[in-house]
Amino acid sequence: MNDNDNIDQARADFYRRIDVQALFPLWEQLHSLVPRQPSTPCVAALWRFSELRPHLMEAGRLISAEEAVRRVLVLENPGLRGQASITQSLYAGLQLLLPGEIAPSHRHSQSALRFVVEGRGAYTSVDGELTTLAPGDFVITPSMAWHDHGNLSEADGGEPVIWLDGLDIPLVRFFGAGFAEDHPRSVQALCRPEGSSQTRYGNNLLPLRHPAGGLTSPIFNYPYARTRETLDTLRRQGEHDDWDGIKLRYANPLTGGWAMPSIGTCMQLLPRGFVGKTWRSTAATVFAVVEGAGRAIIAGQVFAFEARDIFVVPSWAPVSLQAEGESVLFSYSDRPIQEAMGLFREAREDD
Repeated sequence: MNDNDNIDQARADFYRRIDVQALFPLWEQLHSLVPRQPSTPCVAALWRFSELRPHLMEAGRLISAEEAVRRVLVLENPGLRGQASITQSLYAGLQLLLPGEIAPSHRHSQSALRFVVEGRGAYTSVDGELTTLAPGDFVITPSMAWHDHGNLSEADGGEPVIWLDGLDIPLVRFFGAGFAEDHPRSVQALCRPEGSSQTRYGNNLLPLRHPAGGLTSPIFNYPYARTRETLDTLRRQGEHDDWDGIKLRYANPLTGGWAMPSIGTCMQLLPRGFVGKTWRSTAATVFAVVEGAGRAIIAGQVFAFEARDIFVVPSWAPVSLQAEGESVLFSYSDRPIQEAMGLFREAREDD
């Protein structure tokens, strides 16, 4: 036996002995623990709404919203099966609420967003204020805020309503910081008129003595009609970025920062015929197509998208977006957390 064989055998014996005390040698895993660039099991994927909708409607026949508490089909990243995760830090699911149904009130540590995909007649209540939902609306449920959802009856004009739920469930799970509580009533009492938050905080005016801070935006419904109008105005003015088209982030009017502390949300317009340059970032991002059709080229894979489809871009994967007709995309990521920790990085081709 030569010296190399001796040292290999001695090391293997050493590793076995320390393993029983829950120890391992860093030098054997250093490069995987501290990689040269981001390495993630998350993969690029696209979910076609036309294929998902029949499953949601079948779920609507099999279980009520009250029985399910939240009738949701979870979008699991193919590289993260069994983890209820669409990225390593974020969750996504499609929720269905049928006419006349109520999803009972509860609250939890996880911050949540709702992005309305289809249908009218539904509403959500957050900490005593109700807001009516329309396709394209972005709605916030802050951490530990009471919230319930309801839908008008068919006689009153209610339709099946589907929205995308985005939560920081994997992030909260990582920290071991999750709490949840059911409200004693299925529907919470309302204490403010509908539109109160938008009136007080959504018009570049603030109540004089309202505290300047706040982790989450006090506006909890950002209506699509207003967002679309802003995008249209910028398009007519000829402004667009070679990578993103016209991309705006939702903001907290009290701080100017992100609307949510752990989830960064954006809306963007890709002009007709837009061919975007390639970019990448450390923030894995979920996209929901609001209008139009086009292609997302992610790490060399081509994903053709159309209205209501959902796709995910993994961390540090090169991506470029292309539009056939004019297209609008909503997106969310964990960028606020990465920025707060000094971790966020991006690279743009030709920069």
